Amino acid sequence: MKKSILVIIFLSLTSLLSGQVYEIGLTIGGTNYVGDIGSTNYIKPNKFAGGVFFKYNYHPRFALKATYSYLPITATDLDADTDFRRDRGLTFSNTINELALGLEYNFYEYDLSTPGKTWTPYILLEIAAFSSSYISSETAPGEYVYNSKVAFNVPFGVGFKSQLFSNLAFSLEAKFRYTFEDDLDYTTSTISDLNFEGTGNDWYMFTGFSLIYTFGRPACYTKGF
Repeated sequence: MKKSILVIIFLSLTSLLSGQVYEIGLTIGGTNYVGDIGSTNYIKPNKFAGGVFFKYNYHPRFALKATYSYLPITATDLDADTDFRRDRGLTFSNTINELALGLEYNFYEYDLSTPGKTWTPYILLEIAAFSSSYISSETAPGEYVYNSKVAFNVPFGVGFKSQLFSNLAFSLEAKFRYTFEDDLDYTTSTISDLNFEGTGNDWYMFTGFSLIYTFGRPACYTKGF
């Protein structure tokens, strides 16, 4: 009986893994930040960034996506929309490393093995962990001790993807991260010179282009919606 159960489980897993479509991809583009320094435009890339991802398409409308992203951010008050910030003239840079897992929903059925289903707009919702630097203390006026920490955010985005040829596709995507942190720009209430008195948490965004390779047998999907 135990052997029969193991055989059934093995056959089920083999069918699942060989009967679906997987994707790997490389993304390049730009980042920008919205917080207590600089511009408040949510799509205004000013720093080169990139990432890699893996997707599991378990239905023509749904895919699970895992992503690693390298996302430097920078901002200057010289690009701000208000006279107060431009006169203040603050600048900062930070580097974010992010791991995200989420769900991608296609507006139309997407399957490169089926003519007429090789492009679609989509939306994306994820949960992510990211590392960044922060200032922990001041050893002398203008001299700071930097440490790193891990925090969480909730990325969401919109995009468009389409087949290029054969198993190769591309996508254009804009992704927004709302963080639960207010110190990506090194603001802190414990150091007077770095107390920018911001009232909201920081955001960082990525806008980019992805090249995607699809592999695996044509998917044995259930009937679409």
